Amino acid sequence: MSRLFKLLPHPDYAMKFSFSVVYAILAAVAVNIFYQPGNIYSSGLTGIAQIISTLSESWFGFELPVSLTLLLLNVPLFFIGWFKIGHKFTIFTGITVVNTSVFMQLIPIEVLTTDPIICAIFGGAVMGAGIGYALRNGLSSGGLDFISIAIRKKTGKTIGSISIIFNFFILIVAGMLFGWQSAFYSALAIFVCGKVTDAFYTKQKKMQVTIITRYPDRVIHAIQDKLRRGITIINEAEGAFRHDKQTVLLTVVTRFELPMLRQAMREADQQAFVSIAENVQILGRFYEENL
Repeated sequence: MSRLFKLLPHPDYAMKFSFSVVYAILAAVAVNIFYQPGNIYSSGLTGIAQIISTLSESWFGFELPVSLTLLLLNVPLFFIGWFKIGHKFTIFTGITVVNTSVFMQLIPIEVLTTDPIICAIFGGAVMGAGIGYALRNGLSSGGLDFISIAIRKKTGKTIGSISIIFNFFILIVAGMLFGWQSAFYSALAIFVCGKVTDAFYTKQKKMQVTIITRYPDRVIHAIQDKLRRGITIINEAEGAFRHDKQTVLLTVVTRFELPMLRQAMREADQQAFVSIAENVQILGRFYEENL
């Protein structure tokens, strides 16, 4: 598939558009096949759009489609993305939101089951996979993702955990308007969605890497050739068994970069000892590519 995109005038843009379509299909499936039949309210602006769509008949005398409501709610938040995150990111997010609205209209509401637990679990998993897939490929589903990403850049918290906090408001409103049973099932869906998002969006998971090697220059060159990461050198380390002199290298990578790190170590020093600690917190500067 990537070879096909390279034949196009702007292969990167074509790939991002395809990622956008994949997310739009997953989001539409989650809403129309699981959330709506199970009376489950989604996370983010999609959940708010569902609430407004449900109330629109009593407010305006006719039901506003979820797809149109979602599109209108995203418009003011594009300004946050434009000034706080990145112009290209915001443009492609706009395309993603439009695609999502289109597919929500095209994919009919299909009742596979009305069991709210099944709808909450599978709907949350499908929606979370879509959001994580979009973020992993430099896109956003729009809405609260703009705010979540801006907060993550300041605090270092994960996208999933930030979304769970924001979505607590949706649960309260859904419970007050439509009954607390619906709110509890929606909470399950939001929790599953947040966890699946974190599982897919591996760029936010940081890992501390300790490398003990006899060839530090070769290892440093191989790592920095593949990754944009700083490395701290500790010279004159001594092995306790043979008392041989080695060098300790310290760096921090994301889980997304781990395969590239492994490849670099295979090329530079296959005999090196590498220790990896997961879920580290960073207080200093840590490079993250612009979205």
